[in-house]
Amino acid sequence: MSYPRLTLILCLSLGLAALVSFLCGPVVSRPSDLLAWLSGHGDAQLSIIFADIRAPRIVLAAITGFVLGLAGAATQGLLRNPLAEPSLLGASNAAALGAVIAIYLGLSGTLSYAVPLSAAFAALLSVLLLLIFAGRGISSVRLILAGFAVSALAGAGIALALNFSANIFAALEISFWLLGAVENRSWQHVALVLPGSLIGIGLLLSGGRALNALALGDDVAASLGVRLSRLRWRFALGIALAMGAVVSVTGVIGFIGLVAPHLVRPLVGHNPHQSLIPSALMGAILLLVADSLVRLLPSQQELKLGVLTAFLGVPMLLYLLRRNTVADAAA
Repeated sequence: MSYPRLTLILCLSLGLAALVSFLCGPVVSRPSDLLAWLSGHGDAQLSIIFADIRAPRIVLAAITGFVLGLAGAATQGLLRNPLAEPSLLGASNAAALGAVIAIYLGLSGTLSYAVPLSAAFAALLSVLLLLIFAGRGISSVRLILAGFAVSALAGAGIALALNFSANIFAALEISFWLLGAVENRSWQHVALVLPGSLIGIGLLLSGGRALNALALGDDVAASLGVRLSRLRWRFALGIALAMGAVVSVTGVIGFIGLVAPHLVRPLVGHNPHQSLIPSALMGAILLLVADSLVRLLPSQQELKLGVLTAFLGVPMLLYLLRRNTVADAAA
C-alpha cells in the first residue's frame, strides 16, 4: 500500500473513531445530537457534555495515542529492536514519580495542576539524568542502560512513596493514577500536554529520514553523513519530552507504543521513516477505541484505560510475535 493512501485511510479511521467516541458514555446520545451541537442548536445539557467532558477527553486520548505510537516507532527504529518501547528511556517512570511525589505531599488536594506540573518537571529532569548517565560518546547500548538506570531509580522512588504513604487513601490515589486514564480531564489538561508533546514530536519527525540509514548499521549510516551521536541525543530528548508531557496528565498507559508500529510496519515495507506518522495515527486510533470500550463496559466504576490497553495489548503482541516467528521459519 502506498504511503499517502495509508496515511489517508488512517486519518479517516481516526476521524471515525473520534465520532464514535463522542457518542459513547453513560448519557445516551445520537449522531443527530452531535450534529445539532456542532451547528450550535443542540440541547443545553448535551452541549455541556460534548464540549466540556467528551471533547477534551477525546482530544487528550488522540494526542496521547499519537505520541505513544510515534515514540514507539522512533524507539524501535533508533535501537533497531522491534520489541523496544518508549518507556525504555525512563521518561514514563520519571513522570510517574513526579506525579506520585505531588500526591504523596498532598499537593493534589490544594493545587489542581500540581500533579501534571510535577510530573512534567520530573520528565525534564529525567532527560538531564539520561544525558549525564549516557555520557558524551553516546551509543545505543549506553542509551538503553542509561534509560534503564533512570527508570529503575524512578520505580524505586514510586515504591518508596507507596511504602511510606501516610494513609490508605493516599496510597489508593497513587495506585489509581499509575493505572492511566483520560477521564475527568479538561481543556486545561490538554493545554498542559501540548507544549512538550509538540516539541517532542517535532524533534522525532525532523530526524526520521536518518532512521533508514541507521537501519543499515552504524558504520553505513556514518558513511552516509548521519551524525549518530546528535541523532541519538535528538531522539532521546524528543521521546522524553513527548512521553513526559502525556504521562504527566494521563498516567502510565502501556502497550500502545509497542503494538502500533507492528500493525503498520508491514504496510510501509518495513521502512523506518515512513512508519513514524502511520504508527502515530494508529496509536491515536487504538487509544480512542480503547477509551470508547472503557465507557461502554458495564461496571459500577469505570475501568482504567491502562488496564484495558494491557489486556488488549498482550494477546495482540503474542499474536504478532507468533506471526513473525512463523514468517521467519518459512523464510
